[in-house]
Amino acid sequence: MEQRLIECLRLALINNASDIHFTLAKNKMKIELRINKKIYPIKPKENDDKFFRYLMYRANIDLSNKSIPQTGNFEITFNDKVYSLRLALLNTKDLSCGVLRILNNHHLLQIKDLCDDDNIIDSFYQIANINNGLILFSGPTCSGKTTTLYTILHAIKGKKIYTLEDPIEVYDDSIVQLQINEANNFSYANGIKQLMRHDPDIIMIGEIRDEVAANMAIRCALTGHLVLTSIHSASCSLAIERLLELQVKKLQLKDVLCRVYNQRLIYDDKRIYCQYSYMDRRDIELYLNGI
Repeated sequence: MEQRLIECLRLALINNASDIHFTLAKNKMKIELRINKKIYPIKPKENDDKFFRYLMYRANIDLSNKSIPQTGNFEITFNDKVYSLRLALLNTKDLSCGVLRILNNHHLLQIKDLCDDDNIIDSFYQIANINNGLILFSGPTCSGKTTTLYTILHAIKGKKIYTLEDPIEVYDDSIVQLQINEANNFSYANGIKQLMRHDPDIIMIGEIRDEVAANMAIRCALTGHLVLTSIHSASCSLAIERLLELQVKKLQLKDVLCRVYNQRLIYDDKRIYCQYSYMDRRDIELYLNGI
């Protein structure tokens, strides 16, 4: 089973796949790679259903509890490099679906390489000079938000940077990275308490998924820190709407929200590139006053 994992991992790395997808229905297993938003099948093998269960075991998935979605992590060494993998699993009445993602296969870029828009690039460089507030990066799944965040953070020098992530997706030795672990009672709330004792200049919260993370981000910004975070949304304005839906108060957003970026990957015949739009503080205030 380990060898089959190596085979799939090698294919994913060679083809720059973002995810490996698994679908098990009536003991028939289908494995696919997601490459540039398209799905490509991997040639099946006889014991692929057992291989899928092996991945669940490696990721410490509770096989006795199929009623709820689960996520687990594990590591594997391949070509003298340790790869961190995350398996997300969900079950329906007739099938089981899993997505395996390589968490530490990002290549850090320079800010100037993120896009061709000089105004956007200049705004990214300016982030290093912002002392407090909230900067929000939004976009659909697999649009490169994590890459953008870490590219900007890696370029900032002379400041203490801490992250709270669930899970850590890019490993960077120049940053103090903390992994949220609810099972061990290390939540966003506990993480923030610990960070505040270390006098951070910048806090990065990996992704806002719920009310707790949203309000933690606002709380950190209100206490005079610069907070960078990401959220799933289709536009800058919808990112603001998402925060309001997560019970963030409009008045607090007016006080702390400095910028909202939205990004998406564009595919053409010659290349793949990232397209950005953003709202500055004036745009944000005008939008909030109008809703």
